[in-house]
Amino acid sequence: MRALPLMAFYSNSMTAVLLFISIVSSGQKTIAFASDTQAPMWVERIVLPANHNKLATEMIFQDIISQKPSSLFILGDVVTLGYKEKKWEKMDRYLDSCRKAGIHVSALLGNHDVMTHAKKGESKFQKRFPNNNRAGFYEVTDSIAVVLLNSNFRKLSADDKAKQQSWFKSTLRSLDNDPSVRTTIVTCHHAPFSNSKIVGSSESVQKYFVPDFLLSSKARLFITGHSHNFEQFEHSGKYFLIIGGGGGLRQPLSSSEGRLNDLSGEYKPEFHYLLVNRSAKALHLTSRFVTKDFSGVDKGLVITIPIE
Repeated sequence: MRALPLMAFYSNSMTAVLLFISIVSSGQKTIAFASDTQAPMWVERIVLPANHNKLATEMIFQDIISQKPSSLFILGDVVTLGYKEKKWEKMDRYLDSCRKAGIHVSALLGNHDVMTHAKKGESKFQKRFPNNNRAGFYEVTDSIAVVLLNSNFRKLSADDKAKQQSWFKSTLRSLDNDPSVRTTIVTCHHAPFSNSKIVGSSESVQKYFVPDFLLSSKARLFITGHSHNFEQFEHSGKYFLIIGGGGGLRQPLSSSEGRLNDLSGEYKPEFHYLLVNRSAKALHLTSRFVTKDFSGVDKGLVITIPIE
């Protein structure tokens, strides 16, 4: 799959206009995805440089509201330490603003959400996101099924992991056979493939989630965070996207010869989120990023993924 550079996208402005008209006229909805919106921890700032991270998160939520998606999915690490009520203060205001704007907000658990005191962190998370299920759940918007999985494997028992994997397998099979579902997007927090020098690739996600994702006829896109970067990979004709730019400290990427082939090329905004629209035969992904001078949020990389 080729990532379409921003200038190339704009050079074919008539195509962009026709696509926009097609989506609007059909009444199709926009879905937003964000990840790693947690504020930096002091210990992290010893290793990685900060850069107005809290401001970036605020700007991202303001821009999400201005784009008016029907749904927002936050892919983990919503806050720094989930068990501390104080860490939720700003996030609660952002979530409340989204919901007052008519945006349905869902989230899945990241490692920071269950860090240190897992049960307490999960309890506070569940209070904000009552539809969350630690063993996996899914929602359907505009015939797009979004599957949300729990990749905090160290916090799950062997039985928990087996139950989630069984649920995931049967759910993908059910969605494949459901004529009302056009395509499926799979999500979790930890990235199966990443060039991040800090977190790297998750072998557990590769083991528990990737095989069934690859076997599904309708699942074409796997979105994660954890790596605080924008990364894009292709494996066996399926697409993997990392959108960990919600406000955490930027992580360095490997430049070694053995690094994975990142199809996003030079597109490496520090802070970003994703919008997804569906047309008859494709998913249209638009990354929106906070400008380097923090003067606003702009349109970045545009990616088209066929669903037929």
